[in-house]
Amino acid sequence: MTQATTIGFIGTGVMGKSMCQHLLDAGYTVNVYTRTKSKAQALVTAGANWKDSVKEIATDSDVIITIVGFPSDVEEVYFGEKGIIEQAKTGSYLIDMTTSDPMLAETIAQKGKEKGLHSLDAPVSGGDVGAKNGSLTIMVGGQQDDYQAMLPIFNRLGSNVIRQGEAGAGQHTKMANQITIASNMIGVSEAIMYAKKSGLDPSSVLESISQGAAGSWSLRNLAPRMTEGDDRPGFYIKHFIKDMTIALSSAKRMGLLTPGLELSLELYQELEKRGEADSGTQALIKWYQTNVRHRD
Repeated sequence: MTQATTIGFIGTGVMGKSMCQHLLDAGYTVNVYTRTKSKAQALVTAGANWKDSVKEIATDSDVIITIVGFPSDVEEVYFGEKGIIEQAKTGSYLIDMTTSDPMLAETIAQKGKEKGLHSLDAPVSGGDVGAKNGSLTIMVGGQQDDYQAMLPIFNRLGSNVIRQGEAGAGQHTKMANQITIASNMIGVSEAIMYAKKSGLDPSSVLESISQGAAGSWSLRNLAPRMTEGDDRPGFYIKHFIKDMTIALSSAKRMGLLTPGLELSLELYQELEKRGEADSGTQALIKWYQTNVRHRD
């Protein structure tokens, strides 16, 4: 695809906004739609074309990228008389970058194929930082030829782009990613609390352990936010709960036990009940802060 390709972009939240801006900066013609128009205003000012509906995005674009909140949102924009699959031009490419259900990705691919459309599931990892830096990890499922055609676009958004297999493979890979993060966030939170309780400076401890065998993206990027009390979302708790729920459901279908995932989901659900749904995932530290045990 060349810069003459018109890209339709649906969803300009914490990550989508930066991703869309990278495509504009690369010289692509970009049509944009999101439920709350004000969230897209900066992109419109930067040169994106505002469209009033999913239907207008679908009919006026060659490539349609979606990154919305929940599987129900994906179903809403793709299916139905005014949805992407019914309205997109024959030969268009559909790229869902939402973290969603692998089975839903397979359904989109099948129904898209029946309409002469090329579908890829391509969830991302890297949070707000990765989106801003254009360094996202992009996990792709779909046909090899379709992946190759879209690779120039993916390379504008991420630095680690890998096709994992057929439709649904991208979503399954993202589930593996989220399962890893789920247990890791527990470990990061417990490490910080341990450092505090033992009288150490958590920031100094993090400087040491983030460079050793314990090093991870969460430790380097989210642990400092934990120590600073910064709950601003690079990734919302409500969306992480959604991801973990999908991963747990998929694991159960495969007969796989995931006790670490189950524990993490339980802790985050407790935080959601306390009103932390719109906080960043690093707010997990609050569970430990409010449940700390004191010794006499």
